[in-house]
Amino acid sequence: MSLMDWIGRITGAPAQRDSNEHQDHASQLLASLLTMAWFVEARDPYTGGHLWRVSRYARQLADSAGIDDAAAARIGLGGFLHDLGKVGVPDAILRKTGRLTDEEYSIIKTHPDVGMRMLSGHPLAALVREAVLMHHERIDGQGYPQGLQADSIPVVARIVGICDAFDAMTSHRPYRKGMDIEAALSVIRNNKGTQFDEPLADVFIKMGESGGLDHVLGHSDNGIPMQSCPMCGPTLVVHREQIAGDRIYCRNCSGEFELVDDAGMLKPNPTGRMGNAAALEPEADAALIKRTVQEAVSALPSIKLMADESVAVRGMH
Repeated sequence: MSLMDWIGRITGAPAQRDSNEHQDHASQLLASLLTMAWFVEARDPYTGGHLWRVSRYARQLADSAGIDDAAAARIGLGGFLHDLGKVGVPDAILRKTGRLTDEEYSIIKTHPDVGMRMLSGHPLAALVREAVLMHHERIDGQGYPQGLQADSIPVVARIVGICDAFDAMTSHRPYRKGMDIEAALSVIRNNKGTQFDEPLADVFIKMGESGGLDHVLGHSDNGIPMQSCPMCGPTLVVHREQIAGDRIYCRNCSGEFELVDDAGMLKPNPTGRMGNAAALEPEADAALIKRTVQEAVSALPSIKLMADESVAVRGMH
């Protein structure tokens, strides 16, 4: 059953609906999920580009592990949507710069279940439910929310878990500088078989050692690196469609920046002003979301979307 046929069955669309109309409907449904995830991410100024990076890492790891194109596309979507449930985590905890208390950490650990509840009833929930619910499970059973072990953790969740951890380690936070690639890969290497799936971790480490992650690390879109606020560090996201003269804002300190052309690359120049409430409202990168949707829909028609489907890595287990 194709993606379009499956959507038709769920939504009651007539069987004779034109395939282009099916595809448009699928695109709208995917865009609704990705936009929702983007606004959840926008609550934390230090996670700009995190969903895009995890999605890219996950798709690349799936491809390198020998997973077919349709399933790899699904895994990439799971990477974009994995943190959906963080909408239920209070800002005071999400943006806390110090060590979390046990009670605060217990609240953080609710986000996979919250994400599943947010997906409830969405026609495309089956595409990403495993990534949303299980990306913090561990091979040794010490993860959450279910304490699953080894092969009981779907491959999509094992992949997204590695990529999520790597991006967290290599991203800057207000209380610490991000690790370099070598240090983060060393952490993954030292936790193979306990936190991380060993064969998948080996593939990811090989990708990193060969330079295959460099084009994603520290970026918020293909070819667009994160930019730094002098006060707060790398919190500034430049959208591909922006041009010189546009204004962007640090979501942490509210500082205003004007984009200037620097040898073909847009760079932020501080204006000395602060953004007002209207300027600081989060605005989804609609063009990036559209490109992500188009890429996914073009790859997904051949995937079977049964509720109990799991993705298998050929030849790895």
